[in-house]
Amino acid sequence: MAYSAEKAAAFAYQGHAGAVKKQEEKKAIRQIEEDEWNHRREVLQLMQQYNVPVSNYYEFRFHVIGKVISGSCYVIGWFMPFYFAGRLESGNVCEYFRMKQYFNSLGITEHDQLLYEMGIKEKEHEVYFLEQIKTNKMLPFFEWLFSWGNKKGFNNIDLDKKYPLEESDQYCKKE
Repeated sequence: MAYSAEKAAAFAYQGHAGAVKKQEEKKAIRQIEEDEWNHRREVLQLMQQYNVPVSNYYEFRFHVIGKVISGSCYVIGWFMPFYFAGRLESGNVCEYFRMKQYFNSLGITEHDQLLYEMGIKEKEHEVYFLEQIKTNKMLPFFEWLFSWGNKKGFNNIDLDKKYPLEESDQYCKKE
């Protein structure tokens, strides 16, 4: 699913970058899109290494979702694409840390650095999107409604005080 979801995110960021007016925002969002394509390639390599097939169902589903979100960026205004991108990235952070934890539970550590870096990159994306909207008057309502924003998130990573790779199992533990 992560492989296909990265495609949806990349498609969404194509529309998001196309819909914003400021050149610095376009550039930043296009870089995030490229990061998502890179993550997709890296996940595919892991899947191939462990003979995990690509799901045609997920590929179709997330292709459609990504294209719909991409198109909607042109009509839903400025705030919502930034908000929902940040919310999505907040949840994606833990996918890579949990994947690392799962591999480690099987005694596999060769992917630790890659998965750590991908999780941190997703956190950087989350922080970027939140930074763009953190003072917007609509954020408190959206945070209350969708449980993400200045005071709520879906991961426990603080980039200013991040754990090194060796201690990163403290991130995203399931209760």
